[in-house]
Amino acid sequence: MPEPTAPLATLLVADDDPAVRQSLERALTREGYAVVLAPDGQAALERLQAGGVDLVLSDLKMPGLTGLELLREAKAVAPEVDVILLTAFGTVEEAVRAMKDGAIDFLTKPFQRAQLTKVVRQALERRDLIAQNRALQKRLDDLLRQGSMIGTSPAFRKLMTLVQQVADSSATVLIQGESGTGKELVARAIHERSSRRSGPFIAVNCAALPETLLESELFGYEKGAFTGAAGRKEGRFELADGGTLFLDEIADLSPVTQPKILRVLQEGEFERVGGTKTIRVDVRIVTATNQDLATLVRDKRFREDLFYRLNVITIQVPPLREKREDVPVLAQHFLRLYAAKNNRQLDGFTDEALGCLEAYSWPGNVRELENVVERAVVLARGSRVEATDLPDAVRERSVMLLRPGASAEGAGAGGVPEGVFQIRVGTPLAEVEQRLLEETLRINHGNKTLTAKMLGIDPKTVFRKLKQGEADDLAPGESGGAR
Repeated sequence: MPEPTAPLATLLVADDDPAVRQSLERALTREGYAVVLAPDGQAALERLQAGGVDLVLSDLKMPGLTGLELLREAKAVAPEVDVILLTAFGTVEEAVRAMKDGAIDFLTKPFQRAQLTKVVRQALERRDLIAQNRALQKRLDDLLRQGSMIGTSPAFRKLMTLVQQVADSSATVLIQGESGTGKELVARAIHERSSRRSGPFIAVNCAALPETLLESELFGYEKGAFTGAAGRKEGRFELADGGTLFLDEIADLSPVTQPKILRVLQEGEFERVGGTKTIRVDVRIVTATNQDLATLVRDKRFREDLFYRLNVITIQVPPLREKREDVPVLAQHFLRLYAAKNNRQLDGFTDEALGCLEAYSWPGNVRELENVVERAVVLARGSRVEATDLPDAVRERSVMLLRPGASAEGAGAGGVPEGVFQIRVGTPLAEVEQRLLEETLRINHGNKTLTAKMLGIDPKTVFRKLKQGEADDLAPGESGGAR
């Protein structure tokens, strides 16, 4: 004997007319819905508060709690549950006004069964679509969190090792790097790996706010502190208490704000704008900039004492061109992300497209790569992203360097042939030399003597250049010690 199927949804019907309630119950039950009845608005609200209701059908005119009042209460109690209003002909205008308050639809009495089921079905389909969109958005958010820090290159591993080392300390951290390298992601990684991970992570872009607004955002303000201050507002320092405050673009702090930040760093206290009460907070400060703070100090544009307080530990985020091994894995991550977001089925990149991505210098760093991949996902017509789906700047002619025994045949539209790697025209000569050395060493499985022979240089030169390359990768302040 087959098991009974579960009801399609649970509908709550509120009407003070018993005949209407029974008629609606019969019609909706035949359609496979579970129906709960309420004789008035108050009873309907109590049943809604108990949970398990997918849709409400309510008469507009009821004694006590009216349909309009029930609608407003329902939106406060269960905002995800839609309400359909039932109204007599003379109150249609009222029902239309109620829709502005959040009703999903209305039915004018008397109505046909087909009309009733159509409106109910459309309301439930809308609910399901919203739920699906929320689930998709959550999945995308999870993807972003899981892939917030992605990489396999030696430079990336060195960066993450340093992040792990400094995360659980209480020292201030200065993150330096070009725009688009992911400095905020590094700051979040530090917070998430620290003992403060259960506390808030508050981010402030110091360059995005004017001086007067930035001060009130950071420290908060008291009622009447300035025109428009209608009440007290907590600042970002207070909101970050027990957690981490990330100050991005710290080099853009005005000379007026800098000493106030210094005081919080030194004393852990401040006053709100317009206030006299001293407020103490326990906040870990992480800052970031794409400018050279040491140069700004020499030019008297940034306080020296604040610089030393911020620069206890420095993390240098390498640009994407210095960790090219990460380009394929980052590109694939962004491809999955934006393919899901745009409901596209894409298997990956052609060899030619991937070769273009790896050869490009990425002046905009990871942010530029993300934008390029998003564009390619939208423009792609096949099952994989082609080179023609990439911007002209990325597709500009590259130099192809053949590995021993490799043939250039098959290059071009068919993709980058096996045994070939690309260097973009215009790449600095020192970088070309270093990449050629590293690639030759790689195919020789680390044999430095054979590498020197193939390149026609002294083996000591190979050792020296490799040692120099390792030194160039070291970021200032990576020792982790206090200044």
